[in-house]
Amino acid sequence: MSEWLISIEGTDTGRQVALWLALFAAVLHAIFGALQKGRHDPWLTRGAIDACYGVMALPFALFVVPFPEPHMWPIFAVMWVIHIGYKVMQASAYTYGAYTVVYPVMRGTGPLFTIFGAYLLFGETFAPTQWLGVAVLLAGIYGLAVYNLLYLETDRDILPKALILALITGAFIAAYTTYDAYGIRATADPLTFLAWFFVIDSFGMPLIAYIHYRRMSDPPTLGPLALRGLIGAIVAIFSFGSILLATRLDKVGEAAVLRETSTVFAAVIGWVFLKETVGPRRLGLMALIAAGAVIVEMGG
Repeated sequence: MSEWLISIEGTDTGRQVALWLALFAAVLHAIFGALQKGRHDPWLTRGAIDACYGVMALPFALFVVPFPEPHMWPIFAVMWVIHIGYKVMQASAYTYGAYTVVYPVMRGTGPLFTIFGAYLLFGETFAPTQWLGVAVLLAGIYGLAVYNLLYLETDRDILPKALILALITGAFIAAYTTYDAYGIRATADPLTFLAWFFVIDSFGMPLIAYIHYRRMSDPPTLGPLALRGLIGAIVAIFSFGSILLATRLDKVGEAAVLRETSTVFAAVIGWVFLKETVGPRRLGLMALIAAGAVIVEMGG
């Protein structure tokens, strides 16, 4: 499969595959976010997910894909630091704010910063029509966050802290999206990067989750938590794997923008599974997000 992926880089086929990978990642990322915000404490859920996908990826890293080149280890080290910062900020934001409020803010901030990061690191540029699409998409995302803030949020006293954490999380999203794209392009075999990415990325959060678990006055039973971790790990592997491959096959900025249609899917998940209200205004804002993504893709 690696040979085929490498062969379509920079081609029209590669661009189409990147488009569908980014949209697939959007759906899965919304599911992933809901899993972390759902029944269990977000710190415990993230720790369980990371532990599971590290165990799942280890055999592939050791016995299936080629070993990483020596120059990849410093890249993996920086990647790990960025991802730990992202996970800590994300879990903190979910602790203080409602899912449908903090998720659009963090996801809306990420692609805007990523576009500038991709310009500085890869020399990527957007056409004027694509910038219009970005503006439409961000108007929908932040409009959704403001609407949820005005009508759905109840814990007003801790809301400012939740929003600040969400903005910081968005900056980390941009950092890891851009840097991970640099990493997967720096190795000869993209599947090598993916396998070792999940192994190395699994260190850190399970330990933090264990410490958090020991400090809880009423810790949950481990069976359901482990099951959520396993499901989340499968979703994470396909979600993050898809977007990383998309950033190798096509522009990083475009992939980042398309992935943020996950906000639409997140609103649907929040409505169906988390019992959060969805009305005509929110549907209209979600339509803006989808329209912005279409404009970005068509204008490229």
